[in-house]
Amino acid sequence: MNHPVRRRPALVTALALACSVALTSCTAGPATGPGRAAASPASADPASRPGLKAFYGQRLRWTECDTEGYVCARLTVPRDYDDPGNGKTFVLPVARAEAGKPDRRIGSLVYNPGGPGAAGVQSLQEGMDEAFGRAARDRFDIVAFDPRGVGASVPALTCTASEDEAEEEEAAEASEPPVSEGVAPLHPRTEEERTAAAEGARAATEDCERHSGGLLRHVGTQDAARDLDVLRAALGERELTYLGWSYGTSLGTAYAELFPRRVRAMVLDGAIDPSLDWSQRVLSQSAGFRRSVDDYADHCAEVAGDSCPADSPDAIRALIEGLYTRAEREPLPVSEDSSYAEYGGMDATAVLDAVSMAMYTPEDQWEPLSRALAAADAGDATELGALDEEEPAPADEDPAPEDTDDATEEESGGEDSGATEDLTPVDNEGAALTAVNCLDVPHPRDLDAYWDALPRAEKAAGVYGTAGVTAELTCRGWPSGGRTPHRVDADGVVPVLVVGTTGDPSTPYEEAVSLADQFPGGMLLTYEGMGHTAYGRGGACVTRKVDAYLVGLKPVRPGATC
Repeated sequence: MNHPVRRRPALVTALALACSVALTSCTAGPATGPGRAAASPASADPASRPGLKAFYGQRLRWTECDTEGYVCARLTVPRDYDDPGNGKTFVLPVARAEAGKPDRRIGSLVYNPGGPGAAGVQSLQEGMDEAFGRAARDRFDIVAFDPRGVGASVPALTCTASEDEAEEEEAAEASEPPVSEGVAPLHPRTEEERTAAAEGARAATEDCERHSGGLLRHVGTQDAARDLDVLRAALGERELTYLGWSYGTSLGTAYAELFPRRVRAMVLDGAIDPSLDWSQRVLSQSAGFRRSVDDYADHCAEVAGDSCPADSPDAIRALIEGLYTRAEREPLPVSEDSSYAEYGGMDATAVLDAVSMAMYTPEDQWEPLSRALAAADAGDATELGALDEEEPAPADEDPAPEDTDDATEEESGGEDSGATEDLTPVDNEGAALTAVNCLDVPHPRDLDAYWDALPRAEKAAGVYGTAGVTAELTCRGWPSGGRTPHRVDADGVVPVLVVGTTGDPSTPYEEAVSLADQFPGGMLLTYEGMGHTAYGRGGACVTRKVDAYLVGLKPVRPGATC
């Protein structure tokens, strides 16, 4: 369920690990025919293309980050891998936490925290290295980077206007006849509701095209995987050791397909099945969220105690459904200082987002969710709105440039591409999330395909399913990446470890089972628990098994469970 870019506060990802609340993550790997990727990458190494020598010859220049204990650098990659010498580039921030036992260091362990759209450098400086087990931290430098178009990447995606542009747009809109934005139900049934949903999605797509049109075709997972290999070379590593959470599993899968013989070890936690098409992804993930909300109702008393908003599972479910129904009639009231105040309160989609988001880490989020639901039921949704609010970008920060025709000397690759200044991440997670998902996963252009999917989605997951289908409308008019869903094609790759959580809301366990089966020699580690992903939050058993694989390449036996 790709979350459309909307004119309200962006959603944050729980612990920066996950997909946004209502999205399906991206397909990885090229495909030219039904069910298969393009010709085997082993036969045509993408890194051998002419014009890439300067990029692969980079060596990172490390300097102290703003946050003590980390070092930072910058990596230059071509904007267009089909034309790497055209002078257009992305400059990607990179950060490193050095190995705890440098005398026993194995190498670099690169990770992606999820998204798409999560800024890796920011996540590392906020302590993401602590999610890794002690054995991994002792033996590896933990390395993160901002993918192309994301965070402090230069250029970075934006789907919103600068202050000057916003004033011009407001003046233009004021001179035009007022247009009703219509209603925004979780299940658009009438012609009016569907027209409003389609028009809102079209406007979101046009906003991104207007402000980042030159970048939209160059931010897909396939190109990000190529960047990952340039990073591997710049780190001085012959083979890649990698861990990806959530969307990071799509990035890892794409890398394994492109560079199967350059993988030393790969852990994919919270797996995305690349063989699913857009509607199958919606049904899979929305059913996962519905099950997780049921789990919340059933287990609230165990986790949140007296904070639960009602005294029985059925009463909790009824309360949540009642809030959805009320918010469809009229936005739920919030205080004047809430970021939802300018929208008249929380509409039904915003309420569903907040509830869904709290499913990611029950141990941290169910108690505040419970208090917020009780307050919203009593007439004040301010706390509920605060659950999905994001820290605003600095007021004096300019949006990233839409495009850069001429690369600067610093962006040209080579030895001078090290860290020369501190880069503040652009608040563009929502834009990047939409851009990557829409580019990676083919979507139908015909509106009827979305309306035809609504009954199936309602049957599979209720309003979580129908809201998910409607959210996909933004991708209807998006540039196409030209790939199709396919099973993994990574002949020659080492055994990859896939980790699946049985109660995962965003990346359902069934997708982990499928992905492990698609990799040659793929291994599956099952975590029996609730919440999104397992490594870093699933306890000592998960940590031991993953670290033993990363450090010593110890395989995980069939049927392994924690």
